[in-house]
This record gives sequence, C-alpha cells and structure tokens, in this order.
Amino acid sequence: MDARSEKPGTEPNSPRQSPGGCGGLSRQSENIAAPRLTTTDEGGFTPPQSGGYGGLSRQSENIAAPRLIEDDHFKDHCGIFGVFGHPEASNLTYLGLYALQHRGQEAAGIVASNGTELRSVLGTGLVSEVFARGESIASLVGDSAIGHVRYSTAGGSSERNVQPILIDCQRGKIAVAHNGNLVNADILRGQLESAGSIFQSSSDTEVLLHLYARARIGPVEDAIASSLLKVRGAYSLLFLTQDALIAARDPMGIRPLALGKLGDAYVLSSETCAFDLIEATYIRDVAPGEVLVIDKSGLRSYFPFPKDMPRHCIFEHVYFARPDSKVFGRSVLGSRLEMGRRLARESAVPADVVVPVPDSGIGAALGYAEESGVPYVMGLVRNHYIGRTFIEPKQKVRSFGVRIKLNPVREVLEGKRVVLIDDSIVRGTTSRKIVELIRSAGAAEVHLRISSPPTTHPCHYGIDTPTRSELIASSQTTEQIREKVGADSLAYLSHGGLISSVGDTHGTRHCTACFTGKYAVPVREEETVELFPLAVSR
Repeated sequence: MDARSEKPGTEPNSPRQSPGGCGGLSRQSENIAAPRLTTTDEGGFTPPQSGGYGGLSRQSENIAAPRLIEDDHFKDHCGIFGVFGHPEASNLTYLGLYALQHRGQEAAGIVASNGTELRSVLGTGLVSEVFARGESIASLVGDSAIGHVRYSTAGGSSERNVQPILIDCQRGKIAVAHNGNLVNADILRGQLESAGSIFQSSSDTEVLLHLYARARIGPVEDAIASSLLKVRGAYSLLFLTQDALIAARDPMGIRPLALGKLGDAYVLSSETCAFDLIEATYIRDVAPGEVLVIDKSGLRSYFPFPKDMPRHCIFEHVYFARPDSKVFGRSVLGSRLEMGRRLARESAVPADVVVPVPDSGIGAALGYAEESGVPYVMGLVRNHYIGRTFIEPKQKVRSFGVRIKLNPVREVLEGKRVVLIDDSIVRGTTSRKIVELIRSAGAAEVHLRISSPPTTHPCHYGIDTPTRSELIASSQTTEQIREKVGADSLAYLSHGGLISSVGDTHGTRHCTACFTGKYAVPVREEETVELFPLAVSR
C-alpha cells in the first residue's frame, strides 16, 4: 500500500497507516555499494539516473507463497539489534536477530562496519534462511553492526523492503534500522516531493533518510536529531556509520529499546531476551526522547526533543514480547501472570481444567490457574515446525489452517469443563475454530477468557492491525462475540485490571489506544513542517 492511500474501511478521521519502519527502499543486492543520495545546492536531491538510488534498478519482488496458516493475532512490524566494539559484531547480531525472530519472520538483514566501510547482507525469509546462503556472514567484517527482522504489512515480501537501509549521501555512508511508524510521513513526503525529492518506496523510513540528507547541521547525531524533530509517531532507531552506533527513541517511548554490555562492547536490542542469548548484561532502557551516541570514546547521551509523557505500548506485555524479556523495565512473564490472576478474580467460572492457547496464552493461563485453584493442563499442542507456507490438501479438512498449527489433547479435555485462555480476539475467526477444536476433543464446556480488554481500534505506531471495521469488538457486544465463537461463556480482562497488571498505578504510562481509541499521537492533516534544519539543543 502506498503511504498516501487508505485501506478500505479506514475511518475518514483516523490516522492513516503507512507501511511503518519495516517498509523499504529500492535497493541493491548483497554487498553492493550503498546507493548515493546527493543533494543540490538548494538542499534537494539530484534525480537518480535510472530507477533506484544511484541508478540501481529494483530487484525482483520475490513474493513468497501465500501464507495459508490462519493467525488472527496482531503483528509487530519488526525488531532491531546492534553491537559496537566487539570483534564478532556480525555474529552476535545474527544471534540477536535469532532471539528477536518472533517480531518479524519475513525478512532479515545486517549491516557491518570495519571502521572504513559499511557492508550489508539482507534478504527475505527467516534469519536462518537469509544467512545460510553462501558465506554471507563471513563478508560482514568489523567490530560494529546493526540488524533487523521484519514483518511485511503491505506489498508482500520483497528484497526492496528489507532493512537495515544503507545509503551514501554527502555526509557519507549511513545505515538505519527502524521499529515503529511515523504518522506524519504522508505530509512530509508530499513536501519533500514538492521540493524535488524522488522516492522509490512508500516507506516512512525513506522519508527520514531524505530529511537526514537535507540537514546542514554539523555532527551526524545533530543531523539525525534535526530530522527526528520533524517527525511524529513511534520510533526506536539504530543508525550505523563508519565509526559510530547511534540509537534514538521517540519522546513517548512507544516502542521498546534496551541497552546492554558484553565485556567492553555495547549492545542494543528491542528486547532483553537477545542479551541472554549472547550473555550480555542488561543495563537500562534507552529513555524516551534519548539519543545515544556510541563510538571509540565511549557513550554519550542527550535529549534534543521536547519532553513528553511516556506512552509505552501495552501490547508488548499482552502479546508481542517474549515472556523471558524485560520490556519497559518490567518482566513480561510477571505481567502476564498478573493478568491471569486478575482475570480469575474478575471472571472465574466453575471448571475442571485451565488450557492456554499456545504460546501467547501460557503466562495468563498459569496465573489464572494459580489464582483459581483449577489445574493447568496443556490441552493444545502447537506445531512449531510448519514453516511459513504449506500446501493445503485437495480434500477439504475442517479448520485445516488451525489444525496444522494446533492439536487438541483428548486425554485431558474429554468430558471436562475447560477455561480457554488467550491474549486477545481480533476478528474472531481463529477463536471460533480453536473452540471447535476443544469441543471436537470431547470437552463438556468451553469458557473463553481473554487477558486484555476488547480490541476496538487499530494501531498506528508500528503494529499491523486490521481496520476498525474488521475488529469484531468494535461493532459487536461481548455476548454477540461469544455466540460467534461458540463458547459457553466469554469474558475479557478489564481495562483497569490490565493497567494494574503492568504496574501502571495511575494508568498514565502506557498507550492503550487499541482498547480506547485515544491515540497518543494524532494525525493533523493540515500540518506543515519546516523541512530545513531546526536547532538542536543538548
């Protein structure tokens, strides 16, 4: 989808979703020198000679086969990871991306610096697939690197949409990896095009690069900050130059980013579970509105943006993050256990067993069982090895898309009153088929409990969500949804219960727009932005 086009069914006054930080540019194949973005004397760009930046043509789309597995969960756009000051920076980044694979399964990439040159390897597929092709990791020599895993939200999986994006402009080479979404990207893009900029994609990350290339402020970090002062929305960013790694987080801290150390090296990651894999030590989160500069002289921190109230994405605790991660300074598993406990207090029902929908419902199910005293059982087994695509049999198999992924355990379900725990209901289609699976195994009753409030609004800050008209809770009551999914009863965790579960005493530190429609960063269509340098204060 073009960044300026609306999805069918999008409400006229709701923020429009551009393809977020996981969109991409028309770009080179492996290890080809970065395209060069040159600016005119007026601060614009000289047109490329033929197609992509620097005259490079687009790669073929490489569209993956259709994903037949039904998955009614929200998708996080991506995860980012970076290392500075370690001789095995690329190998460590590769392992970090492995740990973040749950945040994006359709593309991966790494850019490394050896102090004089930046090189990239990227491609569509899982991390293991991308870096199994040839000796790709061996080519990424250097003591600093950044990496990215991506879930595509528009235009399919294609080589041109893979990050990190590596470009060469008048300031020199720079690579960027982005998790989030810039809600004013449309407006900025229009202004930049009017000023002579030529775009090769609908990516909001490309907008940021054009702003960066225009900046006439001194050091690289000031040019980055000057560019970020013009954008609004959610972003956790890693920039890599020949001699520095720079991290930045939006003033509300919507998307996560953590800082750690491995010996004398610094590491950055969307989640702390990646630190555990490489045996790095978690230090702290990158603060909302903070810019971190890491180079040979050490680490420097400054806050160039107007101060704002934190609005952390609460869905990181509900679903996105791995349970073994610490996100926004709090244990994800601890939050999910508490969600389950509160769910049991709010909506307990006579039952024989508590069954999670794996894997996202496990933490809440454990908490529910602990609080209610009803035994926890693995009534559904998940197949983790189905891959991204498969061939559906010609003979119709009932609920095949769900059955290939989940299988009920009749021995623990037959004749039982089951409390089924999941994190959310999006469209209701998958929930209905899972309830059917439980009943097919002989369950006497199925009571569906959801560890978050009804999801009524789409997200515009780096999460792929359906339009509001596709969200079942936006137009149907809890009783109507219960009837549609076929459960004997249905209850959601209350908004207050969720807020308390993540330790937000006053309910002011998290973005809950997907439940309330109160967006932290609204889109103002009439807005214009000064494209040329803004003062950067340290």
